[in-house]
Amino acid sequence: MDQFYYGIEVVLNGLMAGVLYALVALGFVLIYKASGIFNYAQGVMALFAALTLVGIMNGQIPFAHLINAIFGTDLHYFGWEVPALLAILLTVGVMVLFAIAVQRFIFRHLVGQEPIILFMATIGLAYFLEGVGDLMWGSEIKTLDVGIPQGGSFWIEDMTAGLGSDDFFGFFIDKLDIVAAIVAIVLVAALVAFSQYTKQGRALRAVADDHQAALSVGISLNYIWILVWSIAGFVALVAGIMWGAKSGVQFSLSLIALKALPVLMLGGFTSIPGAIVGGLIIGVGEKLFEFLIGAPYLGGATENWFAYVLALIFLVFRPQGLFGERIIERV
Repeated sequence: MDQFYYGIEVVLNGLMAGVLYALVALGFVLIYKASGIFNYAQGVMALFAALTLVGIMNGQIPFAHLINAIFGTDLHYFGWEVPALLAILLTVGVMVLFAIAVQRFIFRHLVGQEPIILFMATIGLAYFLEGVGDLMWGSEIKTLDVGIPQGGSFWIEDMTAGLGSDDFFGFFIDKLDIVAAIVAIVLVAALVAFSQYTKQGRALRAVADDHQAALSVGISLNYIWILVWSIAGFVALVAGIMWGAKSGVQFSLSLIALKALPVLMLGGFTSIPGAIVGGLIIGVGEKLFEFLIGAPYLGGATENWFAYVLALIFLVFRPQGLFGERIIERV
């Protein structure tokens, strides 16, 4: 009987992990849905947003290493600390400025170009942003604490301890994962409402279908791209906060974008709810596979590859994903 309850605990933790994957995938969906661009830089945007947040909170001087190397100074901090909420607002402002710069210096010159060219531009943007983040805030691992509770929930453990035998101590659910789930639900509800019921949301979908047609009906591509990249930057900040608080702000944080790829393949590249559903499927699937098959029979470590194998199998039967737009072509 204890194995059954351990299985339930694995599923719950898989759901929580899936929410964190979905937070990263949301940024991909937003930009792809609005502009038809697969944004390779989304993971680096989450890293850069988290680095900027930590730097602002700690009062770190941007580009301090470069300034010290050029002028022979020894400056690192302003000497003050910024409250978490104010630092988050300032970081949102930085991501909006980043969105304006991306539109002004990159995508304004690529209107009407082939999708592969836009994709290649985001690859260059990813490596550029990673280098700027390193130069601006340093490459050392940083801790991020914005007041989100962490560690196991003793209340949940106490409430579930009586389900099994005396050796069963209850479900271990990280409080950070619970907060992430609540934040993801609110974020998805807000994004769906924005996409479906606002003038700007309808304009985003029109731009994704055809740049030239959108221009012909008076939609400003410049405004739309700044808007969507700003929203994606905010989503990247939320993902960066959750992942940074969980495992520290380090440059491997940008690799979480790779885990978002199978999430997108399952949920669909154009569906905001699909990102959440795909994340939950991946999270639960990899945890259950590790618990039932990986650890007992394969020696473990199956979480590193299970999601990609599942996505590959899924693509064979439904290439557009569970909630993706069906491709209809006149033959």
